[in-house]
This record gives sequence, C-alpha cells and structure tokens, in this order.
Amino acid sequence: MTQVRWDHDRESRTGVPEVVYGPGKKPAHLRQIFENTNELRMASRLSEEQMEVLRDLATIYPEARMAVRNPRAKRNMPVVPVVTAGTADIPVALEAVTTLDAMGIPTSTHFDVGVAGIHRLQSILPELATARVCIVVAGMDGALPAVIAGLLRAPVIGVPTSVGTGVAQGGMVALNTMLASCSPGVAVVNIDNGFGAACLALKIIGSDAPD
Repeated sequence: MTQVRWDHDRESRTGVPEVVYGPGKKPAHLRQIFENTNELRMASRLSEEQMEVLRDLATIYPEARMAVRNPRAKRNMPVVPVVTAGTADIPVALEAVTTLDAMGIPTSTHFDVGVAGIHRLQSILPELATARVCIVVAGMDGALPAVIAGLLRAPVIGVPTSVGTGVAQGGMVALNTMLASCSPGVAVVNIDNGFGAACLALKIIGSDAPD
C-alpha cells in the first residue's frame, strides 16, 4: 500500500492543519491517516462508505460529511457566528462549524434568516455585533452577506451555495451577487465551500500554534 505522506508542519506554516479531502481517497488510506495518532485529524466531503470506514476511529458528522479525531480544546474567545439564509444551506454551514469546532474555535449557529423574511435578523443582531468575523451562507440570489455586512463592523465571509434552480445556475448567481456586493468588508469563497470559509475565519482571528 502507498505510504501516506502527512504534512505535519502545515499548521506551523499556515495556521491551518492538513485536512483530508475525501473524494477519490481509498478506505485504506483514510484509515492509515486516522489510526494511531494523538494529532488532530479532519476529513471532509466524505461519502457514506467513507464515513462508515472511519466510524471506529473518529467522530462522524453526517450532515457536514466530515470526520474528526482529537479535536482541540475550546479557546476562550468570542464565538464565530455562522448564519444561513435557508435550511437548505445548512449542510454547507455545518462544514464550516465542524471545522472551526475541531480547531477549538467556539461557534454559534443561526439558520433560516434570509432576506425573504428580513425581520428575522433583528433578534440575532446583538450577538452578531460582538463577533470578530461572521460567516454567512446563502444560495438563491445570495443577498444575505451584503445585508449583514451593512450592519456589522466585523468582516463577513460570504459562502454561496448551489441551492436554487434555473437561473441560479448552480450557485453562480449567488457567487456573483456576493462578489458584486455594495457593502464593503465582504470576502467570498467558492460555491459550497464551508471549509474554506472556516479557514479564512481562522486566519482572521488568529490561530494558536499547536502544542
């Protein structure tokens, strides 16, 4: 079997540890990465079969399609809010939440507060206002990150999702809307990239060096 070459120094270089991208990974390679280690291990975009392969080695998060072994202890710091426009955006949001939680970053979740019912934002604005960075996940027209960025001092990370039919073009409309935001302070990651949003948030708030 091919020996996996794990990048042990990535976190010291970049602030983010190596994370396994599931598609194309053989079960034997996944197990090799997760077995016999005291280091943090994460895998994303796992199939049902891959999650089953790792079930005895890691905590499985089915909706986020992730596996985590040896998560970090929670840091004493303000939470990172993760907000979705609709319930269909939740799996992408949970990819971000699971990644941050594994790194010891406290999070809070606020789901289904999109622009079609904009009054729903009012109740969560006090919590969002204390954040150092906010992740906002939206499909369809992708307008929510710009709205929230217009109300907060903190930077907003927009995550377009592939939710939507027809002219939504698999998330391209949401992506372009976020990129064209008239609210300053919005950074945008790729479509459905909750993991990338979590990594950007981690770099914004700063990552403690591993022990």
